[in-house]
Amino acid sequence: MKARVKWLDNMSFVGESGSGHSVVMDGAPDSGGRNLAARPMEMVLIGMGGCTAFDVVTILKRARQPISDCVVELSAERADDIPKVFTRIHVHYVVTGRGLSEKQVEKAINLTAEKYCSVSIMLAATAEITHDFEIIED
Repeated sequence: MKARVKWLDNMSFVGESGSGHSVVMDGAPDSGGRNLAARPMEMVLIGMGGCTAFDVVTILKRARQPISDCVVELSAERADDIPKVFTRIHVHYVVTGRGLSEKQVEKAINLTAEKYCSVSIMLAATAEITHDFEIIED
């Protein structure tokens, strides 16, 4: 896997993935940015959300669960001192479907947290990661 990040101006950067996709990042005004895009640490949190959502949807589809939506809401706390790593992350899953099995949803979430989501497993080296979920009937 490869990536490239190029400085645009001020504290704005464009990241290019090895698969050919681009994303813009910017800093807060107090650090010279113009607040035009997500911060790099926000991108890490978004990446974790995408990774775990991908897993949950895949696992539930393979279990033939009638899933119609999956939203992952993340909240994180960071260390006060540099490096300001994540110290706590809470992940709330909102899974929608018709007649979803609570047991299957819980199993999918535990599997992504403990086995499949490489981003959250990496972040668990510095952060306490907790999760919960709710099921919405379609």
